[in-house]
Amino acid sequence: MRIVINNISVPIDHKIEDVVFAAQEIVRQHCISANNFTVYKQSIDARRKNNIHYIYSVSADISDSASFVGRDNINVLKDSSDLIIKQTSLKSRPVVVGMGPSGLFAAYVLTESGNPPVIIERGDKVENRSKTVEDFWLGAKLNLDTNVQFGEGGAGTFSDGKLNTRVSDKRQRFILETFVRFGAPADILYKAKPHIGTDELKKVLVNMRKYLIANGCDVRFNTKLTGIKTNRGMLSEIELNGDESMPCDMLFLGIGHSSRDTFAMLLSCGVPMEQKAFAAGVRIEHLQEFIGRSQYSDEYYKLPPADYKLVYNGKDRSCYSFCMCPGGTVVNASSEDERLVVNGMSNHRRDGKNANSALVVSVRPDDFKSDSPLAGIYFQQKYEELAFRLGGCDFTAPVQLARDFVKGAESKQLCSVSPSYTGSTALKNLRQCLPKFISKTLSDGLNDFERKIHGYTSGDAVLTGVEMRTSSPVRIPRSESYECTEVKGLYPIGEGAGYAGGIVSAALDGLKAAVSVTEK
Repeated sequence: MRIVINNISVPIDHKIEDVVFAAQEIVRQHCISANNFTVYKQSIDARRKNNIHYIYSVSADISDSASFVGRDNINVLKDSSDLIIKQTSLKSRPVVVGMGPSGLFAAYVLTESGNPPVIIERGDKVENRSKTVEDFWLGAKLNLDTNVQFGEGGAGTFSDGKLNTRVSDKRQRFILETFVRFGAPADILYKAKPHIGTDELKKVLVNMRKYLIANGCDVRFNTKLTGIKTNRGMLSEIELNGDESMPCDMLFLGIGHSSRDTFAMLLSCGVPMEQKAFAAGVRIEHLQEFIGRSQYSDEYYKLPPADYKLVYNGKDRSCYSFCMCPGGTVVNASSEDERLVVNGMSNHRRDGKNANSALVVSVRPDDFKSDSPLAGIYFQQKYEELAFRLGGCDFTAPVQLARDFVKGAESKQLCSVSPSYTGSTALKNLRQCLPKFISKTLSDGLNDFERKIHGYTSGDAVLTGVEMRTSSPVRIPRSESYECTEVKGLYPIGEGAGYAGGIVSAALDGLKAAVSVTEK
């Protein structure tokens, strides 16, 4: 039996040996014989700035499990990270579309069950994709199929690589252990807010791809799903790149939240869709040192780069921070010509000068002013086009001091915070590329956040616009078995299908869909 010793408090300046020794002392005091002590959880308690410390949980094996009775802060470890994947023989070879988290983990489970799929990805492998994206940031023409949104790893590849999620499912640990198996840092297994980073995630993707291919998967990059055919409500065939047909009666659809052309194609082929709420706004940047001091006071330099989470609830809408990237970069995440959208990214060390976060406002289907299932996409496109034009029609990003945005005034010059945006910037009034209800709620939110973190808005913080791709504005209805309600054999998964939001939740969604099929 394995137990876990909780609430072990240690000072900022400590060694892992100190933590293990403290756990050993606790079990000794309770006359418990244990061995194989391993750090299980780690978090930082910064509620009191004059007493910041780490909190650990440590797991250990005990031999006399029959007589063990739980004690204060010592419990039986019930973490079922082992996922039993049944060996089965599907009647036909499955196809997975998209190599983001949902597609990759659907493919991984299928492969482990003895059914290696054909994997189709419209973008390029991550090595080539990185070069293509970096060239675009330096001024090259946008590649519509290989960019920050499309390619091996999905949109999460060029993000902060956060692995925490609000979804409660024990199989999350299986996801983390799989990442570690393929090269991710082992500390993601115990940190309260696990984080890989773009640089480390790319290595994991290459190793995972090699494993899938070695175990029978047929991986096809630069291959786009351009059509589907059904027979009496059953999927029967798919079209690739507009000129190739492939028999298919089991398709895992992990296309991501930005495959707007694919959504339109699927709708025209009879796949049901419905509007879905999302959030939109801007990116805000501060000096990372400022965020560190605000969260940890003068001890900030002894601790990992600080993050924050802020929420403002107005009378009609909420404004909140989203996808906060300590020591990160604001990136051009565009995937369509003449439409500009930004996102945040950071490497594993998070050692950049600036901290950035999305500040977004809730957007509801009644804001779309249309009954079309794709109305949310049209809403996003409208404001991405406005941002593109406001910046000068060359992917220059419009920026503005946060304090000037609240006043409704265009900034005259920047101060201590230089935009980290991967391209050129121009001082503009961001209200010109946002709907009025977002500008109003965002302004109210900034005033509220100033009261929570002094200097957050009144200081030199810079806003960059626009952030529109927080989640999919579309949902594809599906049954409890993850199968599309109107097209049998089609399994919509992940963020694009409207059922996840982040790397782990998307991976978990793909995993559960594949498990559902292999167990059926």
